[in-house]
Amino acid sequence: MTTPLPVFRLLLAISAGLILTGLPSPSRAQNIVVMVNGDPITDFDIEQRSKLDQLTTQKTPSRQDVINELIDDKVKTKEGRKYGVDPGVSDLNQSYEGMAQRMRITPDQLTKSLESKGVRPETLKARMKAEMVWTSLVRGRFKEKLLVGERDVAQAVQAETGDKLQIEGTEYKMQPIVLIVPRGSSAAFLETRKKEAESYRARVGSCEEANSLFRSTPNATIRDSVTKTTAELPEALRKVLDDTPIGHLTAPEMTKNGIEMVVLCSRKPTMIDTPKKREVREKMYQEKYEKTQKAYLDELRKAAMIEYRNHR
Repeated sequence: MTTPLPVFRLLLAISAGLILTGLPSPSRAQNIVVMVNGDPITDFDIEQRSKLDQLTTQKTPSRQDVINELIDDKVKTKEGRKYGVDPGVSDLNQSYEGMAQRMRITPDQLTKSLESKGVRPETLKARMKAEMVWTSLVRGRFKEKLLVGERDVAQAVQAETGDKLQIEGTEYKMQPIVLIVPRGSSAAFLETRKKEAESYRARVGSCEEANSLFRSTPNATIRDSVTKTTAELPEALRKVLDDTPIGHLTAPEMTKNGIEMVVLCSRKPTMIDTPKKREVREKMYQEKYEKTQKAYLDELRKAAMIEYRNHR
């Protein structure tokens, strides 16, 4: 279920008996309207789903639209059982509780809220089950078909915004190192520290060695690792990191903190991501998903045995 139900306040204390007075009579409730692969849809099912749809969309659905939804749910759950996708009671209860949490109410409050509008919680859970099954089926069976290529995303962004995006880049994992130089130190002391830095560069051949060395060296510190991509670094620093062998230190540089270097822990290709690319990727995925699931459902409905009875 994608649209969360509104939170309803009970303005009057309505007993369970009063709520039930608004439901169909037993004979009417058992009136079978449609058989789907041998599974009945009754007047009661239709009225319950109508009320639920009205709560979630704030619109009154047509009776035929509701019947079609219920037929779809029957077809989806049957297909799910065929592939072993059949959420149990605990799965449904967990999903129901999750919906209540997102609404910032308890499951009991959600149940009372539904019942105050004449909707049984089982009606909502039945709809949730069909959607859980269907999402799992479509994403599982058509995983490859639903993949969205990064180049396609970049081209779509360029077509939409006119911006040419860099698709591939590099991810750098590194640890900054500082050899402390107290303020006001003499030129001779500074020169000594620079020579120490160069000697460290000759000794260090991995991040492990750098950590072992600088965590035990007085007046030196090694910071936690940071990971940056091409898009996050200035060109000059990218060139330095590209020219530095993995596990080695960059050339020492004098800063206000002292003499700084960086040990390069890893350098690997990556895909550059941006908020716009994520937005476009999600949109493209959703379009593929909708097209795929519609074709799948149409195919299942054509193969289903759907028999209308006493349909009005």
